[in-house]
Amino acid sequence: MRRFIRTAIVATLVATASLVAPSSAAAAARNPVVFVHGLSSSASTWNAWIGKFKADGYQSSELHTWSYDWKQSNATTAAKLQTKVQEVLAATGATKVDIVAHSMGALSSRWYIKNYGGTATVDDFVSVAGVNHGTDVAVFCSFYKSCREMLLGSSFLDSLNSGDETPGSLSYATLWSTCDALINPDSSAKLDGAVNTSVGCKGHTDMNDDSSNYTKVRDFIA
Repeated sequence: MRRFIRTAIVATLVATASLVAPSSAAAAARNPVVFVHGLSSSASTWNAWIGKFKADGYQSSELHTWSYDWKQSNATTAAKLQTKVQEVLAATGATKVDIVAHSMGALSSRWYIKNYGGTATVDDFVSVAGVNHGTDVAVFCSFYKSCREMLLGSSFLDSLNSGDETPGSLSYATLWSTCDALINPDSSAKLDGAVNTSVGCKGHTDMNDDSSNYTKVRDFIA
């Protein structure tokens, strides 16, 4: 009888483990996500989406925001992003991260991927309203180095976009608006070799608050 009870308990534990294993395995397979904000912003710009990720089952340990001095060169920020990614990998034990960037944050993220070894540490990259090819609106804030780098035809952008705009084996996506007043022309947000998705007419600062945009990003990096 005792052996029968012990066998029954073991069988129950095995059955229970088989039920929970798939979700645990799915969580373990996810990359930690690093969020990169843009000009005149901070880590708090991602609060709405962080809440949505958590509601969809992500843990705090999988979601990493950070703030940086947005006035400095995007190349300098890229070097700091390299350090941030290494910290996340060390803390989580993961081998790769996913990067979600908004606005000017796409520039430092892409510079990191292209020039600082990000092709080996990034699995998915999503540019949300990214100023990937510049904007004429940058003339109004060109007293900041980071903003001068967003001017159409800047040497920074020429270097960033030379050759392959989507280097490495990682997956690239962009979300772009047809009426973004801060990115002109609208086509600036798209990248050759990426999954470029028009999300209709949405304001620049709404792009990384919007619920439907969140769903697109979540599904792409899943």
